[in-house]
Amino acid sequence: MRKMQHLIGNPDEFPILKRWDFFNHAGVCPLPRRAGDALRQFATQFEDAAYLGSGFYRQIDALRASAAKMINATPGEIALIKNTSEGVATVANAIDWRPGDRVVTTAVEYPANMYPWMDVSRRFGVELVAVAEETQPDGSRAVPVDALLAACEHPRTRLLALSHVEYASGQRFDLRAIGQYTRPRNILLAVDAIQSLGVLPVDVRAMNIDFLAADGHKWLLGPEGAGVFYCRSELLATARPLIVGWMNVINDQDYGNYDFTLKPDARRFEGGTLCVPAFLSLKASLEMLLEVGTDAVAARLKVLTDRLIVGLRGKGYQIISPRAGDEWSGIVSFASPLNGQSSQHEHAGIFRRLRDSYKTEIAVREGRLRVSAHFYNTEEQIDRLVDRLPAHS
Repeated sequence: MRKMQHLIGNPDEFPILKRWDFFNHAGVCPLPRRAGDALRQFATQFEDAAYLGSGFYRQIDALRASAAKMINATPGEIALIKNTSEGVATVANAIDWRPGDRVVTTAVEYPANMYPWMDVSRRFGVELVAVAEETQPDGSRAVPVDALLAACEHPRTRLLALSHVEYASGQRFDLRAIGQYTRPRNILLAVDAIQSLGVLPVDVRAMNIDFLAADGHKWLLGPEGAGVFYCRSELLATARPLIVGWMNVINDQDYGNYDFTLKPDARRFEGGTLCVPAFLSLKASLEMLLEVGTDAVAARLKVLTDRLIVGLRGKGYQIISPRAGDEWSGIVSFASPLNGQSSQHEHAGIFRRLRDSYKTEIAVREGRLRVSAHFYNTEEQIDRLVDRLPAHS
């Protein structure tokens, strides 16, 4: 907790705090100072000495170990990827599909977790089933888990593709309960964790997750173009890589000896040279989050989001994000009842006024306003945001 307290509201650690009230970590995050330092150190090294004496790939190995620790995996189950799209597409390519197989997902996924399954459906005759979001009694929006699992009852269901946290509503799924359903039925569970990894607990063993992908540029506080991919060890031997290049194989450093034997661990999914500076930057941020601890970060997010919701309800906004039990996440989506009826309350106008007049950054997604604070944001920032929103009299 002491390590977290040092970071909260600290502009030396988070320079964005000097200029902005930033609440769009579900979009693209600002970098902490240490992540920026890693990029600057890489640039200096290559300006002065190229790769000589750098040891950068040893640091990349340390990143694998840290990523594995964060999700209770082993380093051999971790591949480094450019983005979540690459990870999801890797899963789609890894499976030996047959006509009539079924993939189940939701109808509110981010496109990165939809188009690869649409592609599989068209190429292999796989049935794609997308379960719709519904309005709950309290006015929030969520995909019913019972409907999701009912869609999986079909005997040809091969895979459930699911975001741990939905990008627009902020709904968090109980992956432990879902994994207890899928694993005994031999249904693969592929998780898009980009909206949860680093700030909410993820345990691939306890949750029976088979595949997981997450880019680093949201809650992991890393740069764009650097992410992590998990493949359960028992599936590695039969999982095809998305692309094959010089790094997938066992003797990648023996350039003239062509031996097309894929590596036995998750590095088989890495086809070519990595974007080293991006991964060094991600490493710095990921290690900071591990030092603070995911449980502590999650508890802090609960405090901030609860405070925000109290303020929003006090000003007459409708809360779209489900908050009951463990459905809550770092995403708070909300709506003005007067959106489309009053220029003052129109969502796009609220977004522009916050950005242009107050240097306050939120987002508009699927016709809703969306706030996604991180643990280092302060209560004072939350209160300023609420104060700057138009009230409903």
